Amino acid sequence: MTEPAPPVLVVCAHGTRDPAGRAAVRACVAAVAARLPGVDVREAYVDVHAPEVADVVADLPRRPDGAVAGVVVPLLLAAGYHVRVDLAAAVQGRPDVLVTGALGPDDLLVDVLLDRMAAARASSEGSVVLVPAGSSDERAQAGSRETGRRLGERLGRDVRLAFAAGPRPPVACAVTRARLEGATPVTVVSYLLAPGFFQRRLEASGAATVTGPLLPDPRVADLVVARYRAALEPA
Repeated sequence: MTEPAPPVLVVCAHGTRDPAGRAAVRACVAAVAARLPGVDVREAYVDVHAPEVADVVADLPRRPDGAVAGVVVPLLLAAGYHVRVDLAAAVQGRPDVLVTGALGPDDLLVDVLLDRMAAARASSEGSVVLVPAGSSDERAQAGSRETGRRLGERLGRDVRLAFAAGPRPPVACAVTRARLEGATPVTVVSYLLAPGFFQRRLEASGAATVTGPLLPDPRVADLVVARYRAALEPA
């Protein structure tokens, strides 16, 4: 008897108009697929451009045995509006499609942040500002604060939190405040997945050092695979 195909993995990112950002996300999806031979891995987005996640989910074939047909893994660092509202809406009416949590907070991402700091030759003195994209959802902000706490614990230093957009303080204001307090040099640690508009905003913040985004680090793909596998483990 032929074994049924494993559930489809839908890797769902935010979406970006930046060509380099799109390429980084697609490379990550390809890296995920390479780690899961035999699994149908599809890309989807919650905003900006197609394929839209609701359309991708609607296209998933239903399993005749009623088993799980697909797993949506958000290629997002925090569980904000897109995870709790957009993805929930996308799978409404499809109880055979699961949605995992966001990628963060996770110690593996902190490892990547530390390596990004080392690559940028960030100073061991002054202040560190962790900068996610920003979300109006307090739960997403709490996740970013937890990542900052873990990063600070590993560094043995306080880590401030600022945002590329949305909540306060904006990154440029956080950098200015650190300077006025004499906490220099200022290192801005990018808690963004890919290059694009927000990363450029970080680079224009006036910090002495700005780290690069998390992609194309292979550990991001490892984390997506881990989320997929965990979703399919018996309860």
